[in-house]
Amino acid sequence: MLYSRVGIADKRAALRTGLAGTELLRYPGAFSPLVARAVQRQGFDGVYVSGGALAADLGLPDIGLTTLTEVSQRAAAIARMVDTPTIVDADTGFGEPLNAARTVQTLEDAGVAGCHIEDQENPKRCGHLDGKSITNLATSVRRIRAAVEARRDPGFVICARTDVRAAEGLRATVDRAKAYADAGADLLFPEALADASEFEAVAAAVDIPVLANMTEFGKSTLLTADELRNAGVRVVIYPVTMLRVAMGAVVTALSELDDTGTQAGFVEGMQTRTELYDLLDYSDYTSFDTDVYDSGAIHDDA
Repeated sequence: MLYSRVGIADKRAALRTGLAGTELLRYPGAFSPLVARAVQRQGFDGVYVSGGALAADLGLPDIGLTTLTEVSQRAAAIARMVDTPTIVDADTGFGEPLNAARTVQTLEDAGVAGCHIEDQENPKRCGHLDGKSITNLATSVRRIRAAVEARRDPGFVICARTDVRAAEGLRATVDRAKAYADAGADLLFPEALADASEFEAVAAAVDIPVLANMTEFGKSTLLTADELRNAGVRVVIYPVTMLRVAMGAVVTALSELDDTGTQAGFVEGMQTRTELYDLLDYSDYTSFDTDVYDSGAIHDDA
């Protein structure tokens, strides 16, 4: 009921423990606290907050228009509703290295377990689009160092994302991976790799865990959990999957409602009121309120 009773330190410790293990951690994207509850209910390891999904939910393209305030507030609302760790997309750190430092501390306060910061120039673009501009290596390393040095909780995970694959190839990706690991990153996110062999090459080149982005309609082959595990990947995110599924259903329902004048034809595919209330733990709220009322009642025995 209400918010998670698992402390922030315990969530961060759970992520750290998972990264140190051998199993693949699966983090579906959640664009709202309700979706996050469904992710947890299904038994996934954690929740991912995508910058692209968040921007889209605000009606904006993923080109760096969202602010640190918007991202941290949405991330906090999601993280507090689940007992599992939350990883959030922090774009480029929202500015220069000093901005990246402030971003990390703000996200620590938001209660997430970690964030990733990328090496694109501002304004950034979706990682699977062409035409991205990459910051030079020195600037990129400064961003990661600033993030690492700014964190106050050593349990908070700093993930370094590199978008260099599309522009400069796999060799450059490996070189950046090594540099970011040396700068203190805990986790590496090589964006837009082509296939399992490329993930395997990056994972073999660094001593820190590797994260894979399995986004639809992008440059990466959609690999199974087993294929990713065998390639040495430790974390997989599905950043926009739930948003795309939801919006596909929304557009289809609106079209049918417009055509037929009633929603009767697609009620069967909806989440029922009972299912929604179960996901929300509605009955627990009623019990709590009743118990408090009864225990606080004044009884006149005269």
